[in-house]
Amino acid sequence: MNSLIKFDKSFRSRKIKLLAGVDEAGRGPIAGPVVAAAVIFGNKSFHNKINDSKKINEKTREELFEWIIKNCISYGIGILDHEEIDRINILQASLKAMKIAVEQLKPEPQICLIDGNKTFNSYLKTIPVIKGDSKSFSIAAASIIAKVTRDRIMKLHSINYPQYFWDNNKGYATSAHVKAVKQFGISKLHRKTFLSKILNGEKQEVLF
Repeated sequence: MNSLIKFDKSFRSRKIKLLAGVDEAGRGPIAGPVVAAAVIFGNKSFHNKINDSKKINEKTREELFEWIIKNCISYGIGILDHEEIDRINILQASLKAMKIAVEQLKPEPQICLIDGNKTFNSYLKTIPVIKGDSKSFSIAAASIIAKVTRDRIMKLHSINYPQYFWDNNKGYATSAHVKAVKQFGISKLHRKTFLSKILNGEKQEVLF
């Protein structure tokens, strides 16, 4: 039996038939939203290529995204923008996005496996799983949904802000992205609280 499926199965019982995997994408970038996803599968759903989204190339992630959508019982997506990230911090924004994603699931799961070492307040049972996206089939699938959704958002934003190369860097602080911020200034989609070290106190006008 696949180790990721075996991990999820270890949580199932007569009382726990519906299990959700939950993960996020976009905690590290200096621009754009954080996106979370939650996924519930039936007992027999399986795809041997599903794994931590960071270990899969973009083309395969896109293909798996479509498979997950078609084969899961339910999925949910939560998106918190850069302004909310600046307002409540990235950890709280990530957890809030996860909660939003879980609240979209129908039917409700009896248990939620959350990637990482923290969880959000919920009347549902939630269990944090460190490095869960490489241990749990459901969390890995959620990581793919979250990553593909966020990448698509950043590609769309890149049309209006081509100077930041978001179609390639997805908002992460690559050397080209940092250089563009220093050259062109801060866009309205940048996370201001993430830029202090990069700008070293330099005052930047916000572009519209």
